[in-house]
Amino acid sequence: MTIPSPVGPQNEGSKNAAPQNAAPHNEGPRPAAPRPAVPRSGGPGGGPARALQRVTASALGPYQSAVVRIGFAATYLFFLLRELPNRHELYGPDSPWHWDLARQLTNGNEAFSVLMWTDSTVWFEAVYALTLLSAAALLLGWRTRTMSVLFMVGVLSVQNRSIFMGDGGDNVVHLMAIYLVLTRCAQVWSLDARRAARDAQRAAAGLPPLRDIVGPALWVLLGPVLVAATLMGGLGGTWWLPALLWTIWLSAAAWWAVNRYLPHGEPRTLLDVLANLTHNATLAVIMAEVCLIYATAGWYKIQGSRWQDGTALYYPLNLDYFTPWPALSDILGASGLMVMVLTYGTVIVQVAFPFTLFNRRVKNVLLVAMICEHAGIALLLGLPFFSMAMIAADAVFLPTAFLVWLGARATIGGRRLLSGLPGRSRTPGKPGASGPAHGPADPSEAGSVKDGRGGTEEPRLQGGGGGHTLVG
Repeated sequence: MTIPSPVGPQNEGSKNAAPQNAAPHNEGPRPAAPRPAVPRSGGPGGGPARALQRVTASALGPYQSAVVRIGFAATYLFFLLRELPNRHELYGPDSPWHWDLARQLTNGNEAFSVLMWTDSTVWFEAVYALTLLSAAALLLGWRTRTMSVLFMVGVLSVQNRSIFMGDGGDNVVHLMAIYLVLTRCAQVWSLDARRAARDAQRAAAGLPPLRDIVGPALWVLLGPVLVAATLMGGLGGTWWLPALLWTIWLSAAAWWAVNRYLPHGEPRTLLDVLANLTHNATLAVIMAEVCLIYATAGWYKIQGSRWQDGTALYYPLNLDYFTPWPALSDILGASGLMVMVLTYGTVIVQVAFPFTLFNRRVKNVLLVAMICEHAGIALLLGLPFFSMAMIAADAVFLPTAFLVWLGARATIGGRRLLSGLPGRSRTPGKPGASGPAHGPADPSEAGSVKDGRGGTEEPRLQGGGGGHTLVG
């Protein structure tokens, strides 16, 4: 709580203009008003109570979770597009890992894959196309809750069909596709956030929200599919996947009913609290997962003799499979000092990163180093999708101020690009004027308020925040 300072006589005169012939008041000094006691964070119940309120009242890391969503959706979308000509040999009917072999393996390890429902080529093409479309929609943040579920189903189905085709990057995408279902990752930088901002503007103007038809239609369409898959035993042999899918589908109906009949009641508050707790817990799991990946990779490298003597990087630089730019690899591999510095630097960064999370400056420096390391892996070793997946996972630790600045620069650049297109006028208020026609691209531009710490607080999104439900 901020206590306003006493107003001096000159300030009072500026606020309440007195006549010039008024006699001046000859008052003595007044005793200062007693300041109310403010509980300190170290007091009993102060810190834990605030922490509990923070994790239940809001979904933390809206920009970080949005970057993770965009990064992993883009990674798998570009991967599927690159392998489009080779999809039949990798995951389809022409794969060396035949459908019968895949069927035997999935029966043994109880893995889930809708491609195991039938060996029809038409079914494979439909699943591949659906995975492509869901990745693109998740990238844009359109019906994010539905698309995150379809994206998870597509990723698990394609990867479990031919598990020997993947690498470490595929394992990260596999895990993050599951985690994204549990996060409110469309609070910013999404079409869902833009739609929520438009609804907030209509509510402020006293207008009812636009009627949503797409959300209920998706819910009705996916319901029979889920029922049929459950009855036919097509959800794999684990218990958690059917439980997750049924929980999401049923909770979507609960969200729709509460938003329609009790939008400001206690049930809506309870659903928000549960969604925030799930989001924040999942975000903590993602952070722990990234730290675990780097810690295990770094400590295993320490045990290798090639990493101990500083020559480990030399060998992949001389393998034809990992040299997309042979001339560049030869130049780097010819320098013993550079090979040793990069080898030891990789181990140091990976081992030290989990221990630097409580020091913001050191963490940011190592974060830049790891992102540069993965960019170098993509360039020198020809592993672009592995690097994209790891950079997207690293983004969960990016500072909020940097992400807000980056989003503002992207918005300005997009508007300048659109204003330069033919047929678009630069004059506001005229046909063809540049700028968003249906609200800002970032909800922080409309409806955001100051949070008292110099930042902004995101507006409460319609329908659970960030496309939380299947029904929008």
